[in-house]
Amino acid sequence: MTNADINQQIDTAVFGGGCFWCVEAVYLQLEGVVKVESGYSGGDVKNPTYREVCYGKTGHAEVVRIFYHPHEISYKDLLQAFFLSHDPTTLNRQGNDIGTQYRSVIYYSNKQQLDEAVAVINQLNLSGAFSSKIVTEVSPLAEFYVAEDYHQNYYNLNKEEPYCQFVIRPKLEKFEKVFKSKLKKKTAE
Repeated sequence: MTNADINQQIDTAVFGGGCFWCVEAVYLQLEGVVKVESGYSGGDVKNPTYREVCYGKTGHAEVVRIFYHPHEISYKDLLQAFFLSHDPTTLNRQGNDIGTQYRSVIYYSNKQQLDEAVAVINQLNLSGAFSSKIVTEVSPLAEFYVAEDYHQNYYNLNKEEPYCQFVIRPKLEKFEKVFKSKLKKKTAE
């Protein structure tokens, strides 16, 4: 984050929608998002490691903490991106990633986030947007632990890796089609 970012109002949101590499890659594309950190939340162990979380021994979920400018992108927009970028109807699973560490979860920091999350879930369930009921957990944010450095900005630093090519890239392509108007403008490289 730059000093200019710090001087503007920044809010945070914490979501888990499967592998945090995928979720992080989605949110890094959105205009108004300043930074995304991969990490762990919702478990019982202090300062968990990736290995501990990955083996389902801590109760934590793989999550991302999104730092954003609420005057540029709303929490509701972040929620819409969340529900578009993963399957919120599968319990403790996203694709081949299985276990409570991959659960669909929204960790709220205040009553407004709670109310908006519940309203969006109710709206999606009533609309029939998904063929099954949404099973996303909505819980208060207790503690967020930043994941190890090699997990941060994973997709952008490892685009040629098979997981990035065959799992993350297709998700991003789908997301980019639907969220065109909310994406950061690409600069010439």
